[in-house]
Amino acid sequence: PLRGISHKIENEKERQRLKKIIQRLKVPEGMGIIIRTAGENQWKRYFIRDLEILLQTWKQVEEKIKTQPTPSCVFQEPNLVERTVRDFLTEEVDRIVVDAEKPYERIREMVGQISRRSKNKVKLYTEPTPIFVKFNVEKQIENAFRRQVWLKSGGYICIDETEALVAIDVNTGRHKSQKDLDTTIFQTNMEAAEEITRQLRLRNIGGLIVIDFIDMRNRADQMKVLQKVREGVKRDKAKTRIVPISPLGLMEMTRQRHSESMASAVYEDCPYCKGKGLVKSALTMSVEIQRKISEILRKQKQQGRTDQPQLRIYVHPEVLNRLRSEDEALLIELEKKLSGKLSFRADPTFHFEQFKITDAVSGQELG
Repeated sequence: PLRGISHKIENEKERQRLKKIIQRLKVPEGMGIIIRTAGENQWKRYFIRDLEILLQTWKQVEEKIKTQPTPSCVFQEPNLVERTVRDFLTEEVDRIVVDAEKPYERIREMVGQISRRSKNKVKLYTEPTPIFVKFNVEKQIENAFRRQVWLKSGGYICIDETEALVAIDVNTGRHKSQKDLDTTIFQTNMEAAEEITRQLRLRNIGGLIVIDFIDMRNRADQMKVLQKVREGVKRDKAKTRIVPISPLGLMEMTRQRHSESMASAVYEDCPYCKGKGLVKSALTMSVEIQRKISEILRKQKQQGRTDQPQLRIYVHPEVLNRLRSEDEALLIELEKKLSGKLSFRADPTFHFEQFKITDAVSGQELG
């Protein structure tokens, strides 16, 4: 039977270890097996378990092919509950709590196929308090989207996802001991290294990641922080590649992108700012409006208009506040200079960067 190992597993020593494991597995005639990247660094018993489950699934498929009328579905991708058990149930999991009877029974059945002892880890939740509230899951989800994550020592990290890369900045924050600044910086960086690897898993962040640690003068401290990050990603199913800290204090790493990040799955770009997170200031809008007014009045003058032009300008309420306070004198001067009459109206339905200039007499939009 064909026995192969994913090319993405590059460590030659690990490949040799896995080859020995799959050579000893009892594979039926006419079948083949390939160890994928998720199998890297796993024990032999995991492969024996997975092979048994796959063979059971194949038997069920064969049975359906023989007995069911055509056309019939003989196999489909497991649902969310089944995928969760398949992908995340490891020996590190102490308990699985389920608040619905049907998924509870299905999970017990699936876990029983893997390990009879592990069936006792599955518990049915029957309390009146919602399960997410009871186990503080809502707060954890909320924290997973915060840009700033506090560390126990008082320092914090800032996580910014962009199109090109993910930037993570480490700061001492409230943790500023002047007595031994080097020790403070080292401790903050060590805490940050552990928290960053947790956040990468929690938020499912992939692609290029650049971490700006606080500058450490001691090369030995830099290596300890690097080692801390490497230890942290060992628990990560996604493949990572880490480059040592550069002279500028930056650590670059890549994390395999299995699917979209948690933030991308839950949020979409703001229709107001189009995902920029920024809008023009009231000052900028005031300048743009004054330029447009000046352009319209000059144009009408060039066209030979002899009566006094009357313009009505509709703007966002915040922009109007600016026009009526700091910039009022400038607008009066503009009226005198270009022989026009200006009136302003607030429209709360307008986008902050939106404005409309009309002829106050005819109502025709200008410009």
